[in-house]
Amino acid sequence: MNYETIGVGSMRKRVERLLTTGSIEDRVTALNDLRDLISEYSPFAGEPVDNVRWVPAASVTANDYNPNSVAPPEMELLRLSIMADGYTQPIVTNEEDGQIVVIDGFHRNRVGKECEDVAERIHGYLPVVQIRGERTDKSDRMAATIRHNRARGKHQVVAMSDIVMDLKRRNWSDDKIGRELGMDPDEVLRLAQITGLAEAFADRNFSQAWEAEIGIGDDTAVAEVIS
Repeated sequence: MNYETIGVGSMRKRVERLLTTGSIEDRVTALNDLRDLISEYSPFAGEPVDNVRWVPAASVTANDYNPNSVAPPEMELLRLSIMADGYTQPIVTNEEDGQIVVIDGFHRNRVGKECEDVAERIHGYLPVVQIRGERTDKSDRMAATIRHNRARGKHQVVAMSDIVMDLKRRNWSDDKIGRELGMDPDEVLRLAQITGLAEAFADRNFSQAWEAEIGIGDDTAVAEVIS
């Protein structure tokens, strides 16, 4: 097909003009609008990665349940990686009450905001994709975060346990939790027990020591166990 004959050449010139003139805000808006339009007709429209958008970093907020953490040395390595190789992965998000909430990419989000050299290079914007529209409930978003972390083998057991219990409080069955988070029944049970036991004994007071008297014949042995 000769694209010049259907006006693609002149269209390209108009696109180039849109993306190279005006303020950075105008150019980013034009870029996002074009990507939205292309993705709408793309054969891969159902895949979030088909439409990476650049949004102001201040509009992206962290979630309050991320079960993953990165130590300072790894954060610095991530900064170096982004400075050397660029953003090779967008931040996975979902829109909630006008806020763009992080599903996966909590630390990529932090680097883009907190590291001045990175923030300057990307003009105070962050690359984001949005998970599929039907995954809007908070339980679905929490499950998506865990799936991303588990796929990389990065998660904290206690935080995972908290999320499992939260999903159970939201009336998710053990079967659904296992199916959505990629866990077998034993793992769901173990994680539920960690937080569940802590909750069960949260209002109990324990002494720092206990004594037990053990009768042995005519003598009495006293055992003291220090916790």
